[in-house]
Amino acid sequence: MINETLKRIPKHIGVIPDGNRRWSENNGLPRQAGYEKGLEPGLKLYELCLELGVKELTFYGFTKDNTKRPKIQRKAFQKACVDAVKMLSGRDAALLVVGDHTSPLFPVELRPFVKRQTFGKGLIKVNFLVNYDWRWDLNYSFNTNYAGNTVQKSPGTIASAKISRVELIVRWGGRRRLSGFLPVQSIYADFYVLDEYWPDFKSEHFYEALYWYQTQDVTLGG
Repeated sequence: MINETLKRIPKHIGVIPDGNRRWSENNGLPRQAGYEKGLEPGLKLYELCLELGVKELTFYGFTKDNTKRPKIQRKAFQKACVDAVKMLSGRDAALLVVGDHTSPLFPVELRPFVKRQTFGKGLIKVNFLVNYDWRWDLNYSFNTNYAGNTVQKSPGTIASAKISRVELIVRWGGRRRLSGFLPVQSIYADFYVLDEYWPDFKSEHFYEALYWYQTQDVTLGG
């Protein structure tokens, strides 16, 4: 088996599935077409993580900044997030969606998942960041409601408090930036970038990141 040489498996892996629009353009398709093509790769990655014994997996769905894109693209990635959660709700997973669910840009179908829902044996925690914004996350204790009033929640609580520290972040699409991905949980994460676009996902890409992770000296600042 290819994974027999992997002596250290990250407990929590973060995924930035980038390059969907560029993949579409390269294949002569409308820019929004790539989001649907990213669903099957997500399921494959889930299965690989399950096989390897990964305890937690976080997918970057879309951010508040992403919603500034053309409406047809926005609707496409919103639908892709809904479809991804529905797909995994038929598997052995404990699903959680984190993002500003008070906004009309948050898919209503995902509101039941703002509290973790366990399906099957719940073998792995899977988190989706949907309509997510790092500033919203860090300022969650003092968010505003629709009337413009400030509502104080538990002091010092971030919105993503139910998500654990990330050990490895893998980004597809060649961009070498975190794009606001879970700033608290990623503080000591190792970060690996793949040039391949997300819809072109292959198991080998993921293993490439895991083999690289084996060579990293994880000290957590010590």
